[in-house]
Amino acid sequence: MPRVSLVEKEQAHPVVRELYEKNEAAGWPVLNLFKVLGHCPHIGLNFQRLGNAILHGEGLSPKLRELAILRVGDLAHSVYEFTKHTEIGKKAGVTSQQIAEISRWATSPAFDEKERVVLAYTDEVAQNIAVKDTTFAALKRFFNEEEIVELTTAIGYYGLVSRILVALQVELES
Repeated sequence: MPRVSLVEKEQAHPVVRELYEKNEAAGWPVLNLFKVLGHCPHIGLNFQRLGNAILHGEGLSPKLRELAILRVGDLAHSVYEFTKHTEIGKKAGVTSQQIAEISRWATSPAFDEKERVVLAYTDEVAQNIAVKDTTFAALKRFFNEEEIVELTTAIGYYGLVSRILVALQVELES
């Protein structure tokens, strides 16, 4: 059971109501995550804007972004996040085997060298914040600075998402 109520459209602040209506007009459901953030209209609005920008991306491969997001959700034990991004990840090219083995990526044959570098970096950023020089050097072999900043932003953002979902016990939509 969620620890805070879900803000429905009828009771929402005008900023939130407009955001919900834009989502609905675009054919997107209003996620429980956003209904929780409806308690803070301006934070919720900008939170969704940043999330949309990350999901649309700038240069990073969507598959690699989704591998990182899935790993963040896995590390945070965020069932909601992991479940939502399983489908998004599959559409981006993440395989069912990779999803099943994300917890043991370091020993799984399902991941190539580039994916392993992304997952090692994700683990360090998500768990330690600090990143070893060797890990960063490996990352730089595969990615330019724009992609590194985008990946780091995605890891940080979805760490925040997972913290909100887990701490407030936000439930998956039915």
